[in-house]
Amino acid sequence: MSLLTRVLSAAATAVLATSVVAAPAQAIEISPPGANDWSCTPSAEHPYPVILVPGTFESMVKNWSTLSPYLKSQGYCVFALNYGETNGVYATAPVAESAKELAPFVDAVRTATGAKKVNLVGHSQGGMMPRYYMGFLGGAKYVNQLVGIAPSNHGTEGLIVPPPSFVEDPDFAGLGCAACADQQAGSAFMQKLNSIGDAVRGPSYTVISTVYDEVVVPYNSQFLAGPARQVTNIIIQDKCPADVFEHDQTPNDPVVHQIVAHALGNPSGPADPAYQPACL
Repeated sequence: MSLLTRVLSAAATAVLATSVVAAPAQAIEISPPGANDWSCTPSAEHPYPVILVPGTFESMVKNWSTLSPYLKSQGYCVFALNYGETNGVYATAPVAESAKELAPFVDAVRTATGAKKVNLVGHSQGGMMPRYYMGFLGGAKYVNQLVGIAPSNHGTEGLIVPPPSFVEDPDFAGLGCAACADQQAGSAFMQKLNSIGDAVRGPSYTVISTVYDEVVVPYNSQFLAGPARQVTNIIIQDKCPADVFEHDQTPNDPVVHQIVAHALGNPSGPADPAYQPACL
C-alpha cells in the first residue's frame, strides 16, 4: 500500500470515527419508494428494468428516495440494492468485491421480470462499480445502458468522506474503507478498471456531472471516452447554468431526474447530448 493510500485511508477512518454517523444496517435495509416490486412486469415502452446502485457510504433508501419514485411514475420497473457493507456501513468494501454482489442481483431482477437486459443507474461509486461488473465479470451482455451520476470513473484527486447527512451511530472505531482507497486517482484498482478502455462493447453509457462536485475531482475525470453512438457526457450547468447541485445531492436534482429518464428512454443508445431539460 502506498504512503498516499495509507494517509487517505487513515484520514477517512478518522473522519468516520470522530465526526460522522450512519444508520445501523438493520435500520436502513429498506427499499426506496417505488423500488423492489418483484411482481413488476416491464412494459413494451420500457422493456428494461432499472437497477439503482448507491454510492459510497450510502444506502439505497437514502440515495434514491426521489429518483426511484420518479422513475416508477414514468412506468419503469425499478429495483435497488445495498452492497459492500463494512462494519454496518454500505459501499465501503473493495469495489471488485461489491461488483460480485451486483452480479447476482442483476440475475435476480432478470429472472423475476423476464427481461434479457437491465438498465443500471448509479451515483458516485455506484456509477463506476458496474463498469467492473460489465468489463471483468461478464456483465456486459446483461446491461443495455449504464447511467452514471457524478461517477468516480477515473478516481478522485480529493478525499472521499461521508456526507454530513448521516444521522445514526454505530461504532466506527477501526473502520477501514477499502472502496475509498480504490477510488483514489491512480490506485491499482483504477488502473485495472480502465486498462480495458472506458467503454466495453455492448452497453451504452451516459455520464451526468456537476461543475460543483467537491468529492470526485476534477469533475471532468468522471467523463468516459468512446464513440458518440455509445457514450454521452453531460455537464448539468451546460444545460441549466443556475443549477448549483453538488456531489452528494445530484440524485435529488430535478434536472438530473429528467436527463436520466431521457437517457433510459433512448433504447438504442445513450442520452442525446442536445437534449434540454426544463431548468427547475
